[in-house]
Amino acid sequence: MLRYRRPGADGSPTCRLPLACAVVLAALAAPAPGVASALIGSNATYVRLAADGAGHALVTFESGGATHRIFASGAINARPPSPTVPQVAFLLSTGGSVRNACTPVKLPLVWLVAACRAPDGSFWAVQSWQRLLPNAGAAPSPAQAAYDLRLSHWKGPLARLDVRFGWSYRRFLQVYGRFTYLGKPVFGYKVRGGVPLDAYGRNIYVDSLDSDLGAGWKRVNSFLAHGPMGGFCYGFFEHGPGTGVGRQLRATVIGPGVTPDVVWQGPPPVHYDQAADRAADADLASLLRGDRLCHPN
Repeated sequence: MLRYRRPGADGSPTCRLPLACAVVLAALAAPAPGVASALIGSNATYVRLAADGAGHALVTFESGGATHRIFASGAINARPPSPTVPQVAFLLSTGGSVRNACTPVKLPLVWLVAACRAPDGSFWAVQSWQRLLPNAGAAPSPAQAAYDLRLSHWKGPLARLDVRFGWSYRRFLQVYGRFTYLGKPVFGYKVRGGVPLDAYGRNIYVDSLDSDLGAGWKRVNSFLAHGPMGGFCYGFFEHGPGTGVGRQLRATVIGPGVTPDVVWQGPPPVHYDQAADRAADADLASLLRGDRLCHPN
C-alpha cells in the first residue's frame, strides 16, 4: 500500500501516506468524457491503482466515508491545441474491471500517490495536490483546501514548464516562461475570468515558501498559459498582505490531455540586479515573441 504525507518543511514532496480528509467524489452514473489530467476524486485515502495492457485502468479509493471505484479508458498522452479537434479525454465510469498487469514503479513525479508501467510500455499515475487554494495566502474554506485526485496515462516525455526570472519596473520580481508539450505550446481557446473553459487551457498555480504571506507554503496566485506560445508572465506586486516572494517558489500545472501534472521549484533572486534585468527583458522579448500579453518593462 502506497502511503502519502505532505511536503516537508523544505518544500520537497514525499510519498508515504494517502491524503486523509472528507470530501465526497460525485459518483459517475454512466461512462462520460473525463476532464483534463483527469480529476477523479477529492481527499482520497487508501488509493489503489490497477491497469492492463490494453489501455484500461481501475482506481479504487475511499473518500467521504465511502469506497469509490473509477474505471478509465480511451486516452493516452495529449494532442496539440486545436480549435476544432477535441483534446483527448478518458472515458470514466463506476463500472468495469481490469486484470492487473501493471508493475508498480517509482517515478520522479511530484504529488505522486501511485504509478505503474503497463505491458504495452505506457505509464499510469495518480497524483494529489491542493489546486483550489485561495490567492494571497488567504485561509482556505474546506472546499478550497481539498486535495484533487488526478489520473494520467502516457508514453514518452512529459510536458515542460520553463520558468525564468526578471523584474518589473526595476523593482518587482517577475516570473515568465512557456508551457510546452513535445516542443509545442500548451494553451486554450475559451477563457472566462482567467479560468479555462475548454480541455486545452491550463492555469499555472504558484506557491511560495516562508514569504510575507506567512510561514510555510502559501498560494500566491494562478494565471493562464496563453496562446500562441504557451507563454505566461506574472509580477510579484503587492497584492493585499504582501508580494508573496519567499525562500522558494513552486509552480504546478495540470498536464495537457491526460499526461501527468508537472511542477517547477526553485529559489528566486534575492536582490535586484540591473544587468540581469536587462538580460531578462531581452530574453522575454525573444522567448515570447508574438505574445500580446507579456512584454519587457
